[in-house]
Amino acid sequence: MKQTPNNQIIIIGAGPAGLMAAQILAEKGFKVQIFEQNKASGRKFLVAGNGGFNLTHSEELESFIEKYDAPEIREIVKSFDNKKVVDWLSDLGITTYAGSSGKIFPTKNFKPIQVLKAWLERLEELGVIIHYEHIFVDFDENSVTLKNKENELHFEYSKLILAMGGGSWKKTGSDAKWIEILKSKNIEITALESANSGYDTDSKFHQLQGQYLKNIKVSFEVNNKIGEVVFTKYGIEGSPIYYLNRFTRKHNFPLTLYIDLKPNLSEAAILEQLNGTDKISQVLKRKLKLSTTALNLLKTLDKESYTDIEILSKLIKKFPIEVLSYRPIDEVISTSGGVPFSELNHRLELNKFPDVFCAGEMIDWEAPTGGYLLQACFSTGNWLANQIAKS
Repeated sequence: MKQTPNNQIIIIGAGPAGLMAAQILAEKGFKVQIFEQNKASGRKFLVAGNGGFNLTHSEELESFIEKYDAPEIREIVKSFDNKKVVDWLSDLGITTYAGSSGKIFPTKNFKPIQVLKAWLERLEELGVIIHYEHIFVDFDENSVTLKNKENELHFEYSKLILAMGGGSWKKTGSDAKWIEILKSKNIEITALESANSGYDTDSKFHQLQGQYLKNIKVSFEVNNKIGEVVFTKYGIEGSPIYYLNRFTRKHNFPLTLYIDLKPNLSEAAILEQLNGTDKISQVLKRKLKLSTTALNLLKTLDKESYTDIEILSKLIKKFPIEVLSYRPIDEVISTSGGVPFSELNHRLELNKFPDVFCAGEMIDWEAPTGGYLLQACFSTGNWLANQIAKS
């Protein structure tokens, strides 16, 4: 039987999910301590901000939640949605705006570090204590074990929240070492895989390194996404590519993606433009207005395909790119896998360990980039904090 005061909360991980849980619980009168293995909070939060600090997305809720792969995470995001995130940021003094793509950013006067600073100041005002350089070692039904330098420390808890992230960008602290600890307690873990990842491709596409295809549509089976793709020294990257990750995950490599180089034109219209000419390259450039990158991509075709206008018309609408693998986990934006919802109850509490909760990317859900990842981290922290406060 626990002797710990029933309002003593310990959170492992000072990322967005852990910080959100801390704020909600502290506002409701709980005593909250956060233990973080890094020397500072929100390392991945800040690194993500280097590429454009989109905190959520402005699209309507019905289509917004469809970006998530599991019904459980959709319900959680719906409870603390994109509009509520904007309101929460406003309460911290952070003004926001929606970019042309619908992504929500802090206004120009707020850098990522300033957003985090405002949040940490609020937590300090609420009495939340953050302990840095404390490494998670183990836990049982009553206490958690951490290591600080050479000292092993034990802390009793009333509720323990694990918010330690996935396995990408290890330099930020997302090293997934918690997996072995949970496995040792017979908690099933879905293997981590690269998510929001580029693909390795056949070497013939590597000659296009650094070139962009804009306003194209990428498809895999019945799934497709319009956007921008960039060729790299190993393959392809871009938001449509990341979006398709979760659909290709169900299949074995190698597999084929298809690029529609002219989404606004039918195959018949393209064929009509090409019909009756022997100056195919000029028609492609001047009449169809294909980009230089698109032209270079078509030039990777064999001569027969390039000069047969019927074949070429089909390939402009459905150019095959064979992909061989995802990129390594440590260089991708996020990971799929983690603690499956089958190991958690509705409160995000471990079935095998009542009073121990999981939040953020260490849970097995998947979403594309564009604000959806941070949104779900905010939402899971908010959700379990409110569930704890109800009990």
